[in-house]
Amino acid sequence: MRISFNKADKNTALTNRAALKSFIEKQLAKEGLKVASLQYIFCSDKYLLDINKTYLKHNYYTDIISFDLSEQKGTLIADVYISIDRVKENAKTLKTPYKEELLRIIFHGALHFCGYKDKKPADIKKMRSLENKWIRSYLKMFHVEQSK
Repeated sequence: MRISFNKADKNTALTNRAALKSFIEKQLAKEGLKVASLQYIFCSDKYLLDINKTYLKHNYYTDIISFDLSEQKGTLIADVYISIDRVKENAKTLKTPYKEELLRIIFHGALHFCGYKDKKPADIKKMRSLENKWIRSYLKMFHVEQSK
C-alpha cells in the first residue's frame, strides 16, 4: 500500500487502518496530490527529539515532524514521525480522546504536504479548521464512533 503505518520504538493501537489509509489518499487527491509513498512512523519523545536536534537543529519536544521527499510536483513521497508520548500528553491537556488527537496529528502531517502552514495565527486557525473537517468527515464516512 502506498500509505503505511510503522513503529520506530513505540507502537499505538490504530484501528481501521485500511479505511484510514483510503481516506487520507482520497483527501490528498482532492488537494491535487497523488501518493507514491507516505510513511507514518510512530515513536517516543526521545526518538523524535533526536530527529528534531539532528535535522532541524531544534532542542525541544514536538508531536510531529514531516519530511517531504518528493522529487516530482504533485506526486507525494514523504515520511511523518509522530511522538506517541506527545499525542497522549496533548490529549490529556486538551481533554480530548486519545484516538481523536492521534487522527488530528496524522491529518496535520498530511495537510502540511498540501501546503498548509501553522506558524502564524491565521495559518494555525486554517489548519485547525481543516483538521476538524477531516476528523468529522472520517468519523462520519466510516461510522467510527468517537470516544467520549
